Amino acid sequence: MEDSHFFRTARSQRKHSSSMVTCDNLECYMVLTDAEKTAIGSICFLAGPVTLLENALVLAVIAATATLRQRPSYLFIGSLALADVFASCFFTTSFLDFHLFRRSDGPNAYLFKLGGVTMAFSSSVGSLLLTALDRYLCIHQASSYKVLLTRRRALLSLLILWSATIFISFLPLMGWRCPTVLTPPCSCLFPYINQEYQACWTSFILVLLALILGAYALILLKAHRHESSMTSLQGATGTGHARMRMDIRLARTFGLILLILVGCWLPALSFMLADFSVVLTHTQKRAFAFCSTLCLVNSAVNPLLYALRCRELRIALMQLLHRLCLIGRCKKSTEESTPGFTSTEDNNCIAISEDEMSRTRTTRLNSVSEVVNHQELNITK
Repeated sequence: MEDSHFFRTARSQRKHSSSMVTCDNLECYMVLTDAEKTAIGSICFLAGPVTLLENALVLAVIAATATLRQRPSYLFIGSLALADVFASCFFTTSFLDFHLFRRSDGPNAYLFKLGGVTMAFSSSVGSLLLTALDRYLCIHQASSYKVLLTRRRALLSLLILWSATIFISFLPLMGWRCPTVLTPPCSCLFPYINQEYQACWTSFILVLLALILGAYALILLKAHRHESSMTSLQGATGTGHARMRMDIRLARTFGLILLILVGCWLPALSFMLADFSVVLTHTQKRAFAFCSTLCLVNSAVNPLLYALRCRELRIALMQLLHRLCLIGRCKKSTEESTPGFTSTEDNNCIAISEDEMSRTRTTRLNSVSEVVNHQELNITK
C-alpha cells in the first residue's frame, strides 16, 4: 500500500510539474548542441552502415546454406540479424532526420517512424531471448533437444515474437498516444507518446533482459557442475587441469555477452523509467540521446557475438565466398575467350565448382554438426 501510494504521489507531482511545461512544436525535443550533433552524427554514420552490412551478410549466409536453414539455432540468429538490419535502417534515418536535420513530422508520421524503431529493437531483444533459451535447452535437455525444439516450433515461436512486437510497437499509432498531444507533453523524451505506454514497453524489455540473464546463469551453473564432477573423476593430475576449465571459458564468453547487452540497454531504459516519475532536464535529455545510440551499437556487435563465433557459420561463409570467387573467375574467362567460340573448359569449371562445393559443404557441415552434438551430449552426462 505504501509503495503504491508513493508511485501515485510521484506521478501526481510529475503531472503537476509537466502542466507548467509548454511545447508548441517538436523543436522543444531537439535539444542537442552543434558539437553533440557532430558526435552523434558520426556514431550513426559509422555504426549504421556497419550494422547493416554485418547483419545482411549473416542473413545471406544462412539463406544460401540449406543445412543452416534447417537448424532452429540459426533461424533464431537469422531473426536477430533481420531485426538488427531493421534497427540500422529505421533508427539511423529517423534519429538523424529528427535530431540533425530537425525535421518536424506530424503525429502519425512521427509515430510510424518511432514504431519502426521500437519494432526493430523489441524484435532484437526478443530474438536474443530465443537464442538464450535455445542454448539453455541444448545444455539442460541435450538428450531430447531435437524433439523439444523442432524447426516447426522454432518458426512458430518466431511468428509469435514478430507478431507481438509489431502489435506492441504500433499501439501509439493505433490510438494509445498522449491525450494532450504537446500542450502539455506527456513524455519529456518522445513527443505524442503516452507515459503509461512508455512505462509498459520499458518494463517489457526489462523482463526480456532479466530472462536472458537467468537463462545464461542456469547454463553457467550446469557447466560448473559438469566440470566439478569431471574434475573429481579425473583427479588433481587429470587432463582437465592442463587447460582452462570449460565453465571458466563459458563464464568469460557469457560475461562479455551480458556486459555488452546490459551496458548498451540499461542507460536508455533507466532514463525512460525516470521520465515516468520526474521531469527531465535538458542535460538529461541530451544524455538520453547519446544512450539511445548505444542500442544501435549493440545491434552492430550482435553478429560478432552470436553469429560469426559459430564455426559452422564461418565455414559456410568461407565456402560461399570461395564459390562466388570461382564463379567470378569462370565468367571472366568466358568473356575473354574468342567471340563465337564456346569455351567448354569454362563451362565445366562452373559445373564442377558448384558440384564440388555442394559436396564439400554438406560433408564438412555434417561433420561439424556431429562433433557439436557429441560435445553437447557429453556435457549432460
